[in-house]
Amino acid sequence: MNGNHSTGMDMIESERIRSLNSNKPSHQDFVIYWMQQSQRTHFNHALEYAIGKANELNKPLLVYFGITDQFPEANLRHYQFMVQGLKDVQENLKKRKIKFIVSLNHPVDGICTLAKNACLIVVDRGYLRIQNEWRKKVSDQIECPLIQIESDVIVPVETASDKEEYAAYTLRPKIHSHLNRLLIHLPENNVKQSSLDYDFKTIDLSKSDAVISKLSIDSSVQPIDSFIGGEDEAKNKLQYFIANNISRYEEKRNDPSIKVTSQLSPYLHFGQISPLFIALEVRENAPSFANVFLEELIVRRELSMNFVHYNQSYDSLSCLPHWALETLRDHESDKREYLYSKEELERASTHDPYWNAAQKELRIRGKMHGYMRMYWGKKILEWTESSAKAFERSLYLNNKYELDGRDPNGFAGVAWCFGKHDRAWMERPIFGKIRYMNKKGLEHKINVKDYVAYVEKMHWKIK
Repeated sequence: MNGNHSTGMDMIESERIRSLNSNKPSHQDFVIYWMQQSQRTHFNHALEYAIGKANELNKPLLVYFGITDQFPEANLRHYQFMVQGLKDVQENLKKRKIKFIVSLNHPVDGICTLAKNACLIVVDRGYLRIQNEWRKKVSDQIECPLIQIESDVIVPVETASDKEEYAAYTLRPKIHSHLNRLLIHLPENNVKQSSLDYDFKTIDLSKSDAVISKLSIDSSVQPIDSFIGGEDEAKNKLQYFIANNISRYEEKRNDPSIKVTSQLSPYLHFGQISPLFIALEVRENAPSFANVFLEELIVRRELSMNFVHYNQSYDSLSCLPHWALETLRDHESDKREYLYSKEELERASTHDPYWNAAQKELRIRGKMHGYMRMYWGKKILEWTESSAKAFERSLYLNNKYELDGRDPNGFAGVAWCFGKHDRAWMERPIFGKIRYMNKKGLEHKINVKDYVAYVEKMHWKIK
């Protein structure tokens, strides 16, 4: 639908928009939306802004996506899920008369080639170091404007805060002060000119295996059937969650033996569903149960974006607050009752059946329950000879097997296990003042034995 807005850009808040260079629009052939982070066609501010700009300039719009096999730590599991999602994008853009150009090139090289005939390029926003580097390289090389649109958070990062926040309680009031203004629907707009007839070479995404076979990627981590990529599947999961589980979410969300969580984090990771759309759907269809879920979706999730944006050491132990680094250093030489190698951890070969179940779920299913991930990370710290090596191993395992690893939430989740976004607790061996978790605590709070039984029913094969 066209909505009531003349350009489609009227509903894009100004703080979502940032010019990445000072170039002026040229009289070239088309506008390009360089899609990377927001891999969807629904509730995508960058896409709607690009449509508005194309219509304003009376130009057709092309959407470009470059699939690189050089993305750090990405493997077969991640690529299959992503390509499945891009297939939805290709089909949905075609319905909107927009050409989708997909190439097996590095995104920077591919977009810079297309830019030679573009009057303007729009790009969505990512938060990781590598994503910022890509955008900087492109902005420096092209001759047309590069405009970045933020679409994967409710409250744009710099709008929420101009500094790294200490914890959720310091960010929460800042986020909440903007929600009434920013929790609004995003109308979809039609392009004035179809670009479907443009004769650009693009990849057929209908057969994901054929696409992935052309990539030089780590194939040791197998794809999974429990999650199918794509914005259509993401909407189905959201609808199921609202209809069946959100009423139990507040009470049961921390129990991994009871499946009440939304299962949307892999889709949020790849930008296959909008957090804004999720929030509006939940608030509209389950208002009585919305608050706790929206705290996780908005405040906790956007705290992780704040973290990686303002802390350039987000992937190393030095990201921790001073008190955490100090207490870990003070207890570095404490005796460990158990020490495990990275390989033993990866194979889930520890003495602890609860930890082994969490690691097995991670390897088999590609997504570990959030409460178990806290316990999982704490034990890696306890069973590793140094905190720096424990941090490194936690990130390695999380990023290798989690579909939603390698993103701000993943980096913040691992860092939390080592004291980030937390406070000092009672001092004890190894952990110092870092929050401690143990088997008895699990048994007291959750049905952990039922969780182990659930995991044991999964197909488990060690390569």
